[in-house]
Amino acid sequence: MGNQEAFAHRGTVRNYTVGPKKMPHFWTFVFFIFSLLCDGFFAQDENRVVFSFGTFQNVSVPENGTVQAVVSRIPVDVSFITLQFHTQHRNATLSYTRVPLPGFSTTAADTGLLSPLTPMQSSLSWFLLSPDGDTVAGTGVILPYRSGDPVPGACNMEFALDIDPNVYVRYNLFETIVTFAPANVGYDRGSSPPECDVSTGAGTRWRLVYDIYQYFLPESDLSEQSLIVSLERVANVPSLREHGKKVASLTSNDKTAMSFSSIPGQGVIYSVIVRDPVNNTSASYIPAHTYACSFASKLDDCKTLGKISTKVFFTFAGMAGLFVCFFGHRFFKCELFCMGFAFSAFFFFVLITRTTTLDYDIRLALAALIGTVGGVFLVMCWWRFGSVMACVMVVGLLLGFLLASTIFFTPLGDLEVFRSDVVFWVTFGCIVVIVPILFVRWPREGNIVTCGVAGGYAVVLAVNAYIYTSLSYITLDILKRFLNNNFSRAFVSVPFQDIDFILLTVWVVLGASGVVLQLYRERSRPFFPPSPYLMWRQERERRKTNVLDPSHHTPSFPARFLSRVRQLTCRPEPAGERTPLLL
Repeated sequence: MGNQEAFAHRGTVRNYTVGPKKMPHFWTFVFFIFSLLCDGFFAQDENRVVFSFGTFQNVSVPENGTVQAVVSRIPVDVSFITLQFHTQHRNATLSYTRVPLPGFSTTAADTGLLSPLTPMQSSLSWFLLSPDGDTVAGTGVILPYRSGDPVPGACNMEFALDIDPNVYVRYNLFETIVTFAPANVGYDRGSSPPECDVSTGAGTRWRLVYDIYQYFLPESDLSEQSLIVSLERVANVPSLREHGKKVASLTSNDKTAMSFSSIPGQGVIYSVIVRDPVNNTSASYIPAHTYACSFASKLDDCKTLGKISTKVFFTFAGMAGLFVCFFGHRFFKCELFCMGFAFSAFFFFVLITRTTTLDYDIRLALAALIGTVGGVFLVMCWWRFGSVMACVMVVGLLLGFLLASTIFFTPLGDLEVFRSDVVFWVTFGCIVVIVPILFVRWPREGNIVTCGVAGGYAVVLAVNAYIYTSLSYITLDILKRFLNNNFSRAFVSVPFQDIDFILLTVWVVLGASGVVLQLYRERSRPFFPPSPYLMWRQERERRKTNVLDPSHHTPSFPARFLSRVRQLTCRPEPAGERTPLLL
């Protein structure tokens, strides 16, 4: 999928209430008073859910109904409160008022509001609604913060809410982008909030630091229960630090946005902790989750991500890889075909994806066709010219590609220096080229090692077509970087869980056993089989020059062919002697 399809596959992670960023103060006041009157008029008909601080509460919003979320007995040392509400993929509206108003409500699958408190305020309420007219079930929690804690999203200048503590997530095939509004330093109840951009001194919001956290859900688990349990683990600051993975820290001078590599079908929760180093306090934004796929799609949704064409392609690739892993060097022509197929198919897929808008299945079929042509071409090069080293160099490039991809799959690939495309591709290319150079000294050993490593990885890719594994991103991240010019900005991080350790063990065992078996079996055989064409030419020259060889007197093939045709078409003469009759 090329750049022209960017963000074409967004799910329902965020569907924000549209409206002007800032409303005229008079009309805002009118709408607010109107909503308060409505609150009193409809109070007796509303469902009420009472929350306790830090305790998750399951809430079901009825069809075309409203649920009032209430918290009371607020301690006097609490200065502001956040309410967060989460569903798996359905949108819910969270509003300060019973009638949702632009600038006073937000709609999303992960949504939250922040309410500053007045000096004598001891209770607070919000309203939950279903924007689509269907019943929405989710879980929510209320968290209190004191005056010394930073206020998440209090310096918002981009999104609809005046104070926006939400983390916004959007994704495409290549990357997931996380954005949030800047925070402000804390302040007492009833006090005016500090100005956001008047000065940059030590007493302003410019001293704040933002820690970006990531939490992976269990692999291949799309259940709602798994999401709820995971959200409970990262809802507040202490639990997020304990269970989440800190991936980056941003200062107030940095842009409040970050890119991550998309992992379709893998649940990921993103959250932000804002820290005040002067007061040694912190506060948490509203966590947001994404599966980098859509639950509402009629075709290829989160539960049916694997395309049939992909499964068929990689199933055959896995079977071929298993054969090459143990018998590749023995059957040299088959190995060359598989290596030429992989080399040609990969780069042709990149080419047509960047230059055309063809459907994925068509691109995969064309890549398989060109891969077949490339495999046959590599075999014919060896068959006709007998240049083993030239063919082994191509095999070495494939091993170098896998080695370079594996190196950049490790945390080394997340270094800031490799965010530059020039540095990345120069380093990547050097690693790829160094490996074939080593093959000049040890061609047979290098070829057998490539058979074991590449064949074992093909088996891993075949398993990935049916069961998700992070090991597929060893090459997939490089493919994404080939296809997307902006992918270098993405933070590449994937979960490494039980299935990944199992498949890594399978890969190592297959590769090691294949290499050892082939080295043992080929120890007394020639390094490489001879070219059939060159052998035929040598045999023909030998027959021409060696008159003592019986084959020297054998008629040529055209003469033998014509003789055979005459035998089949002409009537044979009867054997024996015939004497003419005498008159």
